[in-house]
Amino acid sequence: MRKKALIFTLFIAMSCFSQNKQILYNFTSIPQSMMTNPGSDVKYKWYFGVPLLSGVSANVGSSGFSAYDLFADNGVDFNDKLRNVLFSTTKKDKVAVNEQIELFSGGFRIGPDEKKAYISFGMYQEFDMLSYMPKDIAVLAIDGNKDYLGKVFDLGDLNVKAEMLSVLHVGYHKNIKENLILGVRGKIYSSVFNATSTKNSGYIYTIPSAGNSVYEQVIYSDLQLNTSGIAQYDDENYTADVASDIRKKVLLGGNLGVGIDLGLTYYPQKNIQFTASAVDIGFINHTKEVEGLRYKGYYKFEGVKPNFLDPSQVSDAYQEFKDAIPLDTVYTKYTTWRPAKFNSSIQYSFGEERSDEECNCQGFDSETVYKNAVGAQLFVMTTPRTPLVAFTTYYRRKISNGLQLKATYTLDSFSYTNIGLGLSSKLGPVNFYVLADNLLEYKDITKSNSFSFQLGLNVIFNDK
Repeated sequence: MRKKALIFTLFIAMSCFSQNKQILYNFTSIPQSMMTNPGSDVKYKWYFGVPLLSGVSANVGSSGFSAYDLFADNGVDFNDKLRNVLFSTTKKDKVAVNEQIELFSGGFRIGPDEKKAYISFGMYQEFDMLSYMPKDIAVLAIDGNKDYLGKVFDLGDLNVKAEMLSVLHVGYHKNIKENLILGVRGKIYSSVFNATSTKNSGYIYTIPSAGNSVYEQVIYSDLQLNTSGIAQYDDENYTADVASDIRKKVLLGGNLGVGIDLGLTYYPQKNIQFTASAVDIGFINHTKEVEGLRYKGYYKFEGVKPNFLDPSQVSDAYQEFKDAIPLDTVYTKYTTWRPAKFNSSIQYSFGEERSDEECNCQGFDSETVYKNAVGAQLFVMTTPRTPLVAFTTYYRRKISNGLQLKATYTLDSFSYTNIGLGLSSKLGPVNFYVLADNLLEYKDITKSNSFSFQLGLNVIFNDK
């Protein structure tokens, strides 16, 4: 059961971030859309987000299994469910979790011609985890190598990253031409804690010899887990208040880094729009409270097959193994790169109407309002292995001056049936929005391979 618990921990605790916000992207009646593209075509005079309520989002997904596969009340033993999930996945499968809370935000127009430039600012807290399925390690932990003689188990399957951080940001965008908007956003990252193990290698194999009574077993390991901001909490002499300590790190007291966002909006024609953005091009230097664990070495054993995890074994193989591949603690500074996100979209607007007041709709002529728009968006995010890619088509509808709707259909590695819906309302200066993904799975969310939502409350002032 100990092995089963170990594998269960690998499945549940090692999660992955997937930060695609396809409903929010280019939904410019919501100020938070500027966080996905600093060159968004927004037309507010000024706005501010309600602290802690202006942007709350969560994203969960799995490309290999669902919660139902593990916890369904269907009479199947849990250990059998775990094995079925394990052997139905590959090392390319991933699980996804991302959480974000906006602490404060705001924006206003500036310059001699105030309609031509815009400043935005804010701070948010974010939590990410990333892991690919450690397939070979999981099989070895559950079954051992008895039935896999000759198979080479790849220890490089272990690929995990987790981090909590805060981000302070300031953005600037300007109408370079009547039909071209360019934007840039600078960021300061403050890492509360980080755990990274992404550059692992090694192998284990066992082959029989001398009539299958003697075995040759080879283990090569180069595994390392780097951490920052965690070790002190495991120290029995630690007496500080954890909540206060985390608060200080959120307020730029953690390991620091910098980043930049770039974006643009371009109108080749009044009702045709092209956008592009690159978000989180940045890094964090981990120099405070750094501690790492490393298994590195080579061991070859010939003889009766030993159990390297059993210290009571009669032979000295256990001690030889520990000496050949020791567990070392290291205190080396390290750098992590943020997962960079790239977006692009094309949109066609139609159903023109005329209005004397400025609106939040796309179009470089402020008096031109389009009731409808259709478009397509491409999202790419860097990961330690292959990039995560998603393609979205969408329809946006202006129902009234204070109500807009956006519907999306997304293809990605988590789902081929992902339909999302976003609603942005404005009553007086108060803007409330709610966005939800994968709506077809709401009838039984435990069977869903992905799920995300976002909601928020802002105060927006337009020109009269």
